[in-house]
Amino acid sequence: MLRFQLILAVVGLAALDAPTIAQQQTTDEKKQKQYVGSIEQLDPALEGLIDKNEKIEVLATGYQWSEGPVWIKSDGHLLFSDVPKNKIHKWSPKTGASVFMDPSGFDGDNGEKEPGSNGLMTDAKGRLIVCDHGNRRVYRVEKDGTKTTLANKFDGKRFNSPNDLVIHSNGDIYFTDPPYGLRDQSKREIDFCGVYRLGTDGKITLLTRELERPNGIALSPDEKTLYVAQSHRPAPVYHAYAIKADGTTDEKGKLLFNSIEFAKKGDPGMPDGMCVDVKGNLWATGPGGVLIISPQGKLLGRIMMGKPTANCAFGEDGTTLFITSSDRICRVKTKTKGLGF
Repeated sequence: MLRFQLILAVVGLAALDAPTIAQQQTTDEKKQKQYVGSIEQLDPALEGLIDKNEKIEVLATGYQWSEGPVWIKSDGHLLFSDVPKNKIHKWSPKTGASVFMDPSGFDGDNGEKEPGSNGLMTDAKGRLIVCDHGNRRVYRVEKDGTKTTLANKFDGKRFNSPNDLVIHSNGDIYFTDPPYGLRDQSKREIDFCGVYRLGTDGKITLLTRELERPNGIALSPDEKTLYVAQSHRPAPVYHAYAIKADGTTDEKGKLLFNSIEFAKKGDPGMPDGMCVDVKGNLWATGPGGVLIISPQGKLLGRIMMGKPTANCAFGEDGTTLFITSSDRICRVKTKTKGLGF
């Protein structure tokens, strides 16, 4: 049975709140601010997106592997996962960091490598939609705090461990299913790693199985292109798939960018979570930190984090980029806005 206290948010999103964990130090206004990393400009076009001298601020630390950031506009706070610790955390400009949901995935000790939640999004009604590694599903948090499973099987077989998701304006949910959450790979029931579409009618469609390790996923501003990142050291790539009128894509995608050069140099991290700005630029985590890639596939620059970086999302007024990087949560101001702001 879930052991957490429910709190009804203003928008009806149920959550839970708990004291800040002992290992977690939050940077607040009274303490000296902490900064990390740097901005690497590789093309003049970067100047219109972010100042190369902009500072990257550390907001909170003490996590094992921070992931899946999403900004909750109605309440003005950030939610993000700590996948191995099986928790969703909250960061607020007013109150700092605290535990929001515990557990966020498997309720109990299932011995899995990553039992908690990963990617997080909100739907048109403000409800939290979660990729759940431990239970190998995608679920929705209802107004009363209960969790409704939206997808857990394809053709009668359990998913590997749904990793990341993006929601179309029509309500369709696109998600990736690599095996990272499973410690014992013999538990896999599906022998490939797919990218799927969950329609509003509940039907699950396999879009592609061409990528060995699909991970981060995002939509272009016009919702005609689906971007998928592959966290695979031999082929650390970002692919673009044209979305058809029925919401499906071709099996084969177009290579948008290959980060193998940085991976071979030993820059920390692999292609992972990503988000898109209003101009269609991809802010994609990968070797070095966050890669800023134009819609045409040109690398404009990188936000160098110094540690493996899992994901990013725009928040606050839409110009702030929040970054989940290993054990910490960071933010940096940009000159653009994320989709939806």
